Amino acid sequence: MDIKAKIDEIVTKVKNDKDFSSKFMSDPVSAIESVIGIDLPNDQINALIDGVKAKITLDKAGDMLGSIKKLF
Repeated sequence: MDIKAKIDEIVTKVKNDKDFSSKFMSDPVSAIESVIGIDLPNDQINALIDGVKAKITLDKAGDMLGSIKKLF
């Protein structure tokens, strides 16, 4: 399994699907397992959750920086 590709897939789904986003925020384990289609051990699923949250945070920061650059 390509972890980076799965993280990107999940981040896209979180950004574009409000129902999935709500599910991810309330129960990230089952949300991720529904996308990947398999039950992973806790350490692996937690690594995916951390990766998705980090990517979402970085994307939001990038969006904010882009908005600030437009001001100047």
